[in-house]
Amino acid sequence: MMTGAKKKRNAVWGKIQAIRLEDVKVWCMKRLPILKWVPVYNWKEDLTPDTVSGMMLAIQQVTQGLAFAVLSSVHPVFGLYGSFFPVIIYAIFGMGRHVATGTFALTSLISANAVERLVPSVSTNFTTNNNSAVLGLSEFEMQRIGVAAAVSFLGGIIQVTMFMLQLGSATFLLTEPVISAMTTGAATHVVTSQLKYLLGMKMPYISGPLGFFHIYAYIFENIRSVQLEALLLSLLSIVVLILVKELNEKFQKNIKVILPVDLLLILATSVACYYADMEYVYGLEVVGHIPEGLPSPKAPPMNVLAEVVTEAFGVALVGYAASLALAQDSARKFKYTVDDNQEFLAHGLSNVIPSFFFCIPSAAAMGRTALLYSTGAKTQVACLISCVLILVVIYAIGPMLYWLPMCVLASIIVVGLKGMLMQFRDLKKYWNVDKIDWGIWVSTYVFTICFAANVGLLYGVVCTTVIVIFRFPRAKTLNLKNVKEVEYKYKTEDDCESLKQVKIVSVNNPLVFLNARKFHADLIKIIQKDSMSSQCEQNILLCSFSSGNSHDEPSQSCHSERCVLILDCSGLNFFDYTGVSVLLQIYMDFKNRHIDVLLAHCKASLIKALQYGGNLESENPVFFESISSAFEAIQIHRNYSKFNEQSEV
Repeated sequence: MMTGAKKKRNAVWGKIQAIRLEDVKVWCMKRLPILKWVPVYNWKEDLTPDTVSGMMLAIQQVTQGLAFAVLSSVHPVFGLYGSFFPVIIYAIFGMGRHVATGTFALTSLISANAVERLVPSVSTNFTTNNNSAVLGLSEFEMQRIGVAAAVSFLGGIIQVTMFMLQLGSATFLLTEPVISAMTTGAATHVVTSQLKYLLGMKMPYISGPLGFFHIYAYIFENIRSVQLEALLLSLLSIVVLILVKELNEKFQKNIKVILPVDLLLILATSVACYYADMEYVYGLEVVGHIPEGLPSPKAPPMNVLAEVVTEAFGVALVGYAASLALAQDSARKFKYTVDDNQEFLAHGLSNVIPSFFFCIPSAAAMGRTALLYSTGAKTQVACLISCVLILVVIYAIGPMLYWLPMCVLASIIVVGLKGMLMQFRDLKKYWNVDKIDWGIWVSTYVFTICFAANVGLLYGVVCTTVIVIFRFPRAKTLNLKNVKEVEYKYKTEDDCESLKQVKIVSVNNPLVFLNARKFHADLIKIIQKDSMSSQCEQNILLCSFSSGNSHDEPSQSCHSERCVLILDCSGLNFFDYTGVSVLLQIYMDFKNRHIDVLLAHCKASLIKALQYGGNLESENPVFFESISSAFEAIQIHRNYSKFNEQSEV
């Protein structure tokens, strides 16, 4: 027995000794993306736009931090901490260069369920004068943030566990219609939850199934208790915010610095509330005392973890789904890659570590990420600069926000959700592309409204999976056991000298969210394996399918043929919105690789859906009745290009 134990120890020690320094370096580069972009950071060109973006982001982080902390049913100061610690963690581990993490409306709303359930305000025996040793806040406030921190801690543990189980590849189940419907429904919930502040009403916390409708029923029953001063201030704040933000968007190209209307509104209303003594004269609810400085680390209360499992799963899945969609969109816009699994680790640690510093659950927000786009941010340096400014607020400016009216914070929340609420416009898009996806969007939204964001997300995933399983048997070319496989019939034209760089790929399967990502990857592999892409890029082709000149070197003539890929879609029996999006992405990606993509044997519904996407920017036909007609069009245009070259000579 001793010999066997020794052998095992020796084997383990041998494996440890076999680990090379190079292996450790590769692992660190893979798991710590900051080590990749910091050494190559362009201080001269990127620091200025990152600084401007960081300053604007800090303003939004402060206002949203205060607002989303209130949404999470905890003291506003904890929102400031939630805008500081998670941002630093994500900058180290995250791959999205233009993703702004921090407090998030949807995760705040979910954690509020746990806070109100475990530490309800109506039955509290604590008083505001009963200050604890931590931060000088009441024991009641500390118990509330303890529950929210526990939700953040457990939600982060779930995300890290999903990273360890390599579940990032399962994110193909989170289709765009489901994410859009879930976030829109959750945004509607958030707006509803803020009505009590907008109207200045005192009302109990209402949640649970159909709680959305119970809130409106309560408001209509107690409509006479609406506080006129709070309502007028809310309406004024919303009008000012919308008008200034619209003007900022309209003149965005002409002005480099966006007017920080959120901050100006907070300062103006706080000063007005202080000098007019609105808290006592009109009874307006204000933020109150905000502690100064950062707290010492303290572990979340582990005894409540078992009671917040449901909310923790909601935070983990909803927060990750919304954040990943923003990261992938950022990667597509700025042409870099994002590892789905690494994002699980980044967001998991962004929840686990900050939970020891009294932070509410965090995730990436659409409004903040859009701000980074519009202000020209280049890297996560912008987010780190915002952290420095938030630190200034925590230590110096925070206590001055005592007089900030709660109705103004609620107005900032509502206007900040404009982007999510505007996703109602997606309904027209889904109706034109795939009516089943339209139905999934509507039903997912209804489920989210009637129950909660995590329930809506779960319903949407199950619904899309079941529908696709029932749709797949109608396609004779695919068996259920091969749902994730995409088969290609690959042909070449070696007889014709002029068509050596024309390749044909036959698509024999439906194209839906289950196989769309693999379809894209497999198609690129085929092109790279045939070295078609490298040939085209190395030759720096100076003539395209539509013209004989290059935009890069117009003075030189073209002596090489542009690569052409023909997709035979005769086997593409049905598709969904995700499939159409992937086809459009393939068209644009290959266009950037100097490869023209032509589609043959397309059904009328597919042509209509692709044309509705509006990304097929070509002067020449893209759709053809058959492969032979596509070949004829290629030959005609190439002969025309050669004739133009000879005429110029």
